[in-house]
Amino acid sequence: MENLFLISSLVFIVLVALCLVRVIGGPTVLDRILGANVIGTKVTVFLLIIGVLYKNVAMFVDIAIAYALLNFITTLGAAKYFLHRKKAGLQEND
Repeated sequence: MENLFLISSLVFIVLVALCLVRVIGGPTVLDRILGANVIGTKVTVFLLIIGVLYKNVAMFVDIAIAYALLNFITTLGAAKYFLHRKKAGLQEND
């Protein structure tokens, strides 16, 4: 059973690396924000897998929930900031 969690952890690490490509080379700021949000979501799942491997899921669930909330609030704040400043590369339809 531990091998399944280790393999899934490696898959999540590869997926985070692919999302990092979008964060670094995103054509707009909003693409970069979305890539960072996806990385944060995958790290939350990764924390839960670590909790299962260490047989202490209760502690890691608390950490994962706090991290997910921080990721969500940061994403909303950054998106609102860049949309407000109109530096996101979006065109407005009048």
